[in-house]
Amino acid sequence: MRYTDFTPHDLLLLLQGLGVSVALFAATTAIGLLIGLCWALLRYYRTPLLAPLAAALAELLKNSPVLVQLFLVFFGLPVLLETDLTPVQAALITLSGNTAAFIYVIAVSAIESVGRDQLETARVFGLSRWQTLRRIVAPQAAAFGLGPLAGLLVNQLQVTSLISVIGVVDLTKAGAILNLRTLKPFIVWTVIGVLYYLMARLIARVCARAETRLRAHSQWKGL
Repeated sequence: MRYTDFTPHDLLLLLQGLGVSVALFAATTAIGLLIGLCWALLRYYRTPLLAPLAAALAELLKNSPVLVQLFLVFFGLPVLLETDLTPVQAALITLSGNTAAFIYVIAVSAIESVGRDQLETARVFGLSRWQTLRRIVAPQAAAFGLGPLAGLLVNQLQVTSLISVIGVVDLTKAGAILNLRTLKPFIVWTVIGVLYYLMARLIARVCARAETRLRAHSQWKGL
């Protein structure tokens, strides 16, 4: 067997990299979704000081390069806080914050898409802001926001490939290792690209199905 031949160990490395990419994507999506929705609620309730602060932070994160944010967190934050960060921790912090910024924008747009007449009607019937949010705003905003959310998640999946530059052995890093060892870039990067494509298609399909069901449910309830 030649050094440039593919081995079962290469498949194991590829699967490990895929697992790291999927795990980080899932974790940063969940954390980003939670933080982004909390920021959007601050705006909905017009919380003094906190709402403008959340808006400014989201504006900064979504309009600066992710790679710069990654370097700032991985190299700058440990110096500032006098602590140690592993590459995985730095990737988790960076991608979660970046995802939260875009989810904040989507959530705010979705909330504002609900007609003012419905909010006024809810107020006339004596519903509190929380009841209005839960019964009227949230179902319609979720249906409106799932389309943009699907596009965001596909983009964030692709953004995870950047974490390889700080040493995280994700799918892209595994591809780079295999490429250096086998010297077969066309085969290696075609496989990597196909795997990313399949994951993106799966995300888009799941979001599309969820959006269809949510819109059908909203129409059934007369929203």
